[in-house]
Amino acid sequence: MRRPLRLWTIGFLALIAAFICTIVILNSTIYSAHGFVSSYLDALNAHDATTARQLPGVRAPSGEATTLLTDGALGTIADIHLDHDTAGKDGVHSVAYSYRLGGRAETTKFSVEQAKPFLGLFSRWAFHESPLATVAVTPLHDRSFRVNGTPVTSTAVNGNPASYVVFTPGLYTFDHRSTFLVATPVGVPVSEPGSVTPVQVDVQANAQFIADVRGDLDKYFTKCATQRVLMPTSCPFGKSFLNRVVSTPVWSIKTDPPITIVPDHDTDNWLVPYATGVAHLTVKVQSLYNGSISTFDGDVTFPVSYGVTIGANNHLTITSLYN
Repeated sequence: MRRPLRLWTIGFLALIAAFICTIVILNSTIYSAHGFVSSYLDALNAHDATTARQLPGVRAPSGEATTLLTDGALGTIADIHLDHDTAGKDGVHSVAYSYRLGGRAETTKFSVEQAKPFLGLFSRWAFHESPLATVAVTPLHDRSFRVNGTPVTSTAVNGNPASYVVFTPGLYTFDHRSTFLVATPVGVPVSEPGSVTPVQVDVQANAQFIADVRGDLDKYFTKCATQRVLMPTSCPFGKSFLNRVVSTPVWSIKTDPPITIVPDHDTDNWLVPYATGVAHLTVKVQSLYNGSISTFDGDVTFPVSYGVTIGANNHLTITSLYN
């Protein structure tokens, strides 16, 4: 009987030793400080914002928008590897991971502290300092923009920045694309928890906007030229004479004004800046001095400048800035 009992005891002790060894291994890997941070980075890389946000210690600053703490706003993190996991005297661990954001090599240090163990055996951790950061976004000339394809409308006015909380690390690409407007994409790597990164999204008129305004104005100038009067009504060109007009004026457009569109810096509207076009007029005039009749067959230069508003359903309203 003693031998089977001895074997059973040895087996039981071996099982306990294996269990303890397993706990030690798990606590030094999966349930370690760097294992905790690794699970956070894995969630970000999997575009799982919900899991990342629910980890202990992930806290958003009060008063700042959490619009970008979403799956769609997350980018891709590549080549993630642990640099060090160092315990401080206060028990707070400094955990550093290196990785690549786009083509850039980056490193982030996380501050992690131990929480109450699970079942008294398995280590649990929390961020001592939240791994979130802030981007202060100033969208110029339009309040809407995109972050990694996620649409956002700024609540700030008068060209002021609006603050948005983001996960670190992350590569956030800001741009704008709409029917008439575009902004060149700006890639912003955010790697330092607690940092504030300023971003400008410079929205400008796109080719379609310019083409549509040019087309509308060309039609308008052509219609003005159909009026058989010296001063076409509500039109940018006209001609007066001191002598008597004795035939019907005939207008044509010789050169359309060059059309560009720039932002009106004081509003969300747009401007067609000062430009000149050339109309051509043919009309007979009679001299009040001697009664002779001559033909005016010449060019008439005219200036233009317009304000343009993008309304509902992308309706364009073009208003002359010349009376």
